[in-house]
Amino acid sequence: MKRIVVALVLAGITGLSIAQQTLKPEDMIHYRKAGLSFISWNMGKIKANIDGSYDKDQVAVAANAVAAAANSGLFASLFAPGTDKEIGGEKTRARPEVFQQPDKFRDLGAALAKEANELAKLAAAGDAAAVKGQFGKVARSCKNCHDDFRKD
Repeated sequence: MKRIVVALVLAGITGLSIAQQTLKPEDMIHYRKAGLSFISWNMGKIKANIDGSYDKDQVAVAANAVAAAANSGLFASLFAPGTDKEIGGEKTRARPEVFQQPDKFRDLGAALAKEANELAKLAAAGDAAAVKGQFGKVARSCKNCHDDFRKD
């Protein structure tokens, strides 16, 4: 399963880097919202396991998905100039600061990827307490970006 997820992510990254030059701004907004929703959904699955009956396999799959999405390049590729406002019916919650402070934004995306990679590693080992601690770090990484770059 992990190999399939990795293969799909790599194919997506390759396709995205090729397609990035031809994506319309509204498509970029659509894809980034989908990617971020995917991260959120999988974080919710991990949180449910931490708070309830812990299923190591389910947590590992969700953690791998979060890491794959965080490493996909969406923070560097899908937040391009011209995607800071609604376009073609695609609404965005990205603040103008995303485009005014791109280095800081990319750094926060890289921090999320780093923490998500560690979460995936710990989830594979199956230590629920370690996963819980690292989950908090991933969640704080998300919040750091939301605080500075996401509209309410």
